Order: sequence, then C-alpha cells, then structure tokens
Amino acid sequence: MIDITPDPVAFRIGAFPVHWYGIMYAVGLTAVYFILMREARRRGQNVELVGNGLLVVAIAALIGGRLYHVIDQWAVYAADPITAILPITRQPDGSYAFAGFSGLGVPGGIITGTIAAWFLTRRWNVSFATWADIVAPALFAMQAIGRLGNFFNQELYGPPTTLPWGIAIDCAHRVAAYPCETFPLATTHFHPLFLYEALSGLIGMLVLLWLAGRPRTRLVPGDLLLIFFVWYGTTRFLLEFMRSGNWTFFGIPTAQIVSAGFIVVGLALLWYRHGPGRPTDEDAEEEGSEGAEEEGSEDADADADAATDGEPAPDDAAATRAEQGAPPA
Repeated sequence: MIDITPDPVAFRIGAFPVHWYGIMYAVGLTAVYFILMREARRRGQNVELVGNGLLVVAIAALIGGRLYHVIDQWAVYAADPITAILPITRQPDGSYAFAGFSGLGVPGGIITGTIAAWFLTRRWNVSFATWADIVAPALFAMQAIGRLGNFFNQELYGPPTTLPWGIAIDCAHRVAAYPCETFPLATTHFHPLFLYEALSGLIGMLVLLWLAGRPRTRLVPGDLLLIFFVWYGTTRFLLEFMRSGNWTFFGIPTAQIVSAGFIVVGLALLWYRHGPGRPTDEDAEEEGSEGAEEEGSEDADADADAATDGEPAPDDAAATRAEQGAPPA
C-alpha cells in the first residue's frame, strides 16, 4: 500500500508556490515537443511549424480543459466565480492568495485542441490528416505524464481497495462518498485511477509509434488520431464507472457521454475510410502506376499502328512537314 499523502507544492520562489501539477504538465509538454519534432522530421514535414503550432494548440487545449473542469466542478466555484478564471483562492480573512494552476478536464482540451489544430493546418496550407498522425502519439505522452500530477493533488481516485498499489487520501481531499469517519485514513486506500489512465496513455503512445514506423500498412493519413479517440474514449468510459461525484447529465456521467462520442466518431470514420471498395494509399499508388503504364502502352500501340498503315507517327509527321516547308499542324 502507498501511505504517502504528498504536498501539492514542490517548492516556492519567494511567496510564489510551484505546484507538482504544473511541473508534470511542463514535463509533458516537453515530451510532446520532442515527439512532434521526431515524427515531423521522419515524415518529411516542416519542423519549423512545431513550435508555433504547439503554442497555439496548447493554449486552446488549456482553455477547453479549464472550461470543462469548471463546468464539471461548478459547485466548487459557484460561490466565488473569479476563482474559476484565475489561479487564486479566497482566504478566511476574505483576501485572495495564489492557488497554483490546476483543474483541467482532458476531454475539453482534446476537443478545443483538435479544432485549433484544424484551423492552423488550413491557415498554413498543410495536410491536417498528416499532422494529426504526428500529434496523436504525443497526445498519449501528455496524458501519461500529466496524469501523474493528480497524485500530488490527491484527486482522480476510485473506490477503496485492498490491492497493493492502493493509495491513501487524506480527509481534506475525500469526496463526499468516502468520509474519514466511515473510511479511516489509517486503514483505507483507494484505486489510483490517474495511474490507470497514465499507463493506458503510455501503452497507447508506444502502439501508435510502432504503427507509425511500420514500412507497409493499411492505415491512411489521419487514422492514428482516430485510433487515439477510440483508445482514450474507451479508457475514460470504463474508468468513470469507478469514480464518485462525477458531473452527470440525467444521471449519466458526462465524461462517459463525451467518451462515447469519441469512440463513435473514431470508429465511424475508421469504418468510412476503410470500408468495402475504399482503397488504401498503397492501393491508390499501385493504381496510379498501373494507369501510367497503360497510357505508355497505348501510346506505343498507336505509333506501331501508324507505322504499319504507312503513315508517319505524329512526331515524324511534324518533321516531314518542316522539311517540306509546310506550316506545322
């Protein structure tokens, strides 16, 4: 069992606290940058787009993630809405203090980040599908590393467990379903849902990088992002069954509804792109080369027929007219 209840603050610079949650996201963004550079270079894309693109998409994802979280946890912010916008908290004496950057909903970030990426590729006149494949493994890396920040915030945990990797949650961070009076701190441990999601992200990243590196595959540009949608949606949908205090819509956890949307969109587009009669890129290239060979064969046959009939081929006819002083046809 893991009995550590960590301090969310890693260190302080003067009066300014630096939280582990923010550090994990910074490390995650660094990993994202290196993966994007590697994949863009491997695919022959302009690596100079990575820096600016990452900045724009990251900001969009932060906005969407924060908006999703605030809606999810509106009861926490309703009495003091300014704390939903700024990283501050109200003190007992009525003043405000810096509270650190925390509280992001991954589904919201995925949606707004994807929209921002689509607009950027349109603006820069590059293939969205190709860049979606470049980004997809990096999304898993961000998920895997960023989720570790939830450990330091003592959040995103499930029901009590006796498994060896169960974690302790102090009384101040318990959801209403698990008060310390009923579930004593000394003897109660919980499922680390954040760890399950992080491991899923790590495995997903390795799978997508493996698929991306295969020399011959039936995948077409954009498929890796769709696989990410299905993978992430399935993981989150299943983990929501173990959470308490979820934001619900008619009694159904909203995260499950959104996750189901990711799954349906991903599977539907994969089926549409790979359904009966829809060729892969490899098939299209073969068809193109066959067409070029057929055109060359037809031209050769035409020249042979012309020679057989005693008539000069088109190029020979032009040369004959020039020798005779006649204008070209």
